[in-house]
Amino acid sequence: MTKEITEETTETDAGPARITWHRAGKPRLLLAVSHGAGGGIEARDLQALARVLPEHGVTVALIEQPWRVAGKKVAPAPKTLDVGWRGIWPALARPGLPVISGGRSAGARVACRTAVELGAHAVLALSFPLHPPGRPEKSRAGELLGAGVPTLVVQGGNDPFGKPEEFPAGSYELIEVPYGDHGFAVPKRAPLDQDQAVAIITDGVARWAGSLE
Repeated sequence: MTKEITEETTETDAGPARITWHRAGKPRLLLAVSHGAGGGIEARDLQALARVLPEHGVTVALIEQPWRVAGKKVAPAPKTLDVGWRGIWPALARPGLPVISGGRSAGARVACRTAVELGAHAVLALSFPLHPPGRPEKSRAGELLGAGVPTLVVQGGNDPFGKPEEFPAGSYELIEVPYGDHGFAVPKRAPLDQDQAVAIITDGVARWAGSLE
């Protein structure tokens, strides 16, 4: 099955953002997912979701935040990230599909903070940075718990920004990628290889998306 991939730029109050569309043939949902503060949409989990989910009726929009499009190496403050995400939303709502608001790391925080305000159908939080490495007292659990819509967290078992067992009880669902770090990389000595680790992400997200009403 041929998958349609197109790219567009949309203006926001934080500058131009870029959307790369990976369209499903007969979509029932749209996953809009952004990158973190230290990388772009080339992240292995984002690329894998864009490759696999259209086969499950989910159109994927990979979002490059304005700071990244502008060529900056450092992400701006959370407030500015939220401004950019709000500005992208009208282009996401255009296809008329329920939108899963998603992101990895800093992008996951943005998705949680703005979900109710923007009318997101659900939230996908990849590698949610529960706290800075080595600083568990600086918890960001309030952002996750306050998302206000069905939420899936996908977390590496060895993520220094928060291991799965550190996450507080809540109404969200959590999938663990065993041995995975913040980028879901697994060590060579792990009993699963990198392809198996990525399959845990794509299979889990596809199943969860299929369960959304």
